Amino acid sequence: MDWIKKNYGNVLWGLFIVLLFIPQTGTPIKVFINRLIAFSPSVEAVEDRKTLEDYQWQLRNLDGRVVNFQAFKGKKIMVNFWATWCPPCIAEMPSMQALYDDYKDKAVFVFVTNDDRAAIDKFIAKRHFNLPIYQALSPAPTLLEGNSLPTTYLIDESGAVLIEKTGAADWNSDKVRALLE
Repeated sequence: MDWIKKNYGNVLWGLFIVLLFIPQTGTPIKVFINRLIAFSPSVEAVEDRKTLEDYQWQLRNLDGRVVNFQAFKGKKIMVNFWATWCPPCIAEMPSMQALYDDYKDKAVFVFVTNDDRAAIDKFIAKRHFNLPIYQALSPAPTLLEGNSLPTTYLIDESGAVLIEKTGAADWNSDKVRALLE
């Protein structure tokens, strides 16, 4: 009994670490932690903004319709690369859904995943999302290539990348809403 009293904190930390490695408990814990540390994304300084020149990118929506990213040129576009198994992606999705609900008529939202259709359907049904989800049929434009999930870009009508954010963020913020207005 004395050992437990002396090592109580260590036992709790050990239990917490073990829980992180069990998928049924680890994912919700990681999602919770990511939500705690998700802040509004930073806007790129005007002099640091890159411009998207190449819009050639074939995508397929969940209805099976093939869409060329070129069709979105000249509009405000939010592109989010995500996965159903990614805790930071899961953490930011509710804020993405809230933003989409309010701005789907003012901007184009493109949520790109490489997950299989069954995983996507299960994910959106469980969480009651109605986001426009696409699967890439060709490589993304070079400017939008990244190696981390989630990665999100907010592009204005002229192709300037206003926000380039890797990791979870609070997308339903006043800052992002002002950019979409």
